[in-house]
Amino acid sequence: MTRAEMGLRERTRRAVRAELAELALGLFVERGYERTTVEDIAAAAGLSKRSFFRYFPTKEDVLFGDVDDLAERIADDIRARTCDGDTWACLHAVLRDWEPRIHAAQRDLTGMRLIETTPALRARLHQKRDELRDRITAALRERPGASLDAFTAELLTAAAGAALDAAAREWLRSDGTADRAALIDRAFTLLAPRL
Repeated sequence: MTRAEMGLRERTRRAVRAELAELALGLFVERGYERTTVEDIAAAAGLSKRSFFRYFPTKEDVLFGDVDDLAERIADDIRARTCDGDTWACLHAVLRDWEPRIHAAQRDLTGMRLIETTPALRARLHQKRDELRDRITAALRERPGASLDAFTAELLTAAAGAALDAAAREWLRSDGTADRAALIDRAFTLLAPRL
């Protein structure tokens, strides 16, 4: 979606969400996730608690930005690609293209470490990943000319998710110095189905 297509209201909403996420991350790092309340985040942004919940349904969601919108856009991209019948190549191409935006949605190194070390955030991350995987599985089966059964689509999606997870963890281990796209390529190559 281009800036011209996005209305002023939506741009304002996204700006407020980004500000809340940035403030929340700072407070979580400074005070700890459990000790930081929604009231603390809202007060830091000059909002009421009720206003906070207009932007995010839960405290956990403040660190996951527009993941739901991103998931739907990735699914739309998968539906639109033919990739000459090679579903694995299609998943690789789409997820590699989307990697910078997926990475941006997951925050920086500090945010990723916070998510990995906080049980509530880690649980929410897994829930978001499951929702994304469900959308991708459905999209694989809805592609023009696709003849995938549910089991195969789910298996390929799970393998692609494992590739992304392993690449993200290696990136964390490298303190953010590793090339994420190269890690994704390596993971997809290692997991490529032998049909």
